[in-house]
Amino acid sequence: MDIVFAGTPDAAVPALEALVESRHRIRAVLTRPDAPVGRKRVLTPSPVKARALELGLDVIEASRLRGEVITELRALKVDAVAVVAYGAIAGPAALATAELGWFNLHFSLLPEHRGAAPVQRALIAGQSHSGVSVFKIDEGMDSGPVLRRLELPLDHPDVATALDDYAHRGAAELVAAFDDLADGTAVMSPQSGEASHADKIGIADAHLDFSEPARAIIDRARGVSPSPGPWANIDGKRAKLFGLAPAPDVAAATDVGLLTSWQKTAVIGCGDGWVQVEEIQPFGKPRMAAVDFLRGRGDIRFDPSEASAEPTADPEQGA
Repeated sequence: MDIVFAGTPDAAVPALEALVESRHRIRAVLTRPDAPVGRKRVLTPSPVKARALELGLDVIEASRLRGEVITELRALKVDAVAVVAYGAIAGPAALATAELGWFNLHFSLLPEHRGAAPVQRALIAGQSHSGVSVFKIDEGMDSGPVLRRLELPLDHPDVATALDDYAHRGAAELVAAFDDLADGTAVMSPQSGEASHADKIGIADAHLDFSEPARAIIDRARGVSPSPGPWANIDGKRAKLFGLAPAPDVAAATDVGLLTSWQKTAVIGCGDGWVQVEEIQPFGKPRMAAVDFLRGRGDIRFDPSEASAEPTADPEQGA
């Protein structure tokens, strides 16, 4: 089939590459415009645009699917559009530009975790399994009929690792879905079961409440690493934390929010025991081993959760 590929971040690149290697023809790649990146705000192409240009593919840049871009897509007269994390809503005019429709690779088992951050929310929820779905886009939020579903383990240490894994496994499912569409054997099944929504992750979602159980703290840290990164306040200023894991057996009774050393390991008291932390980045200071941070300071206590729901200092400082 003749297709357009629509995607923007790193997680979309494996699917682009898989479709290039398939029997289908990519007529153009649709991606969001170059965006400022980093503290110096350097204008940078999306990962999908960079890879598409390396592959010699035509690129269409658009932040919204309206006006001229609709005309460009309609002129291509493609059979279908493959979407992986493009980042804009396709309305009726856009969906009508492909004969068979637009088909999205989503990183959850729909209808679970519809929305922008399915893997992050699944990790935060402590799920042991999730998966990928390929569905036909309709006018709802990730609500269209499903062509392919693949259940996968979710035992990854952080979002970056999980997304990379799901992106590569999902790429094969997307190609298989397009093979089925081309062969006329695709079966589209309505979504069934209870739907949930995966809102975009913000700074507040990355705050660690040490009154919670250790497992919940570790799962939240997994779900917000590496970005925006788990944090808690020390004297009203945000400190980022890295490498949270189950702690070794600590003889002392738990002390919620206390950062202390135990057998040459830095541990933090939580609601039902202790969690281990490898590194810390205090506000305005470089990242360092947590045991080194404690050396010469003694024990440190994180602010109580009710005083730490939002960082009082600029969240971009010291990050």
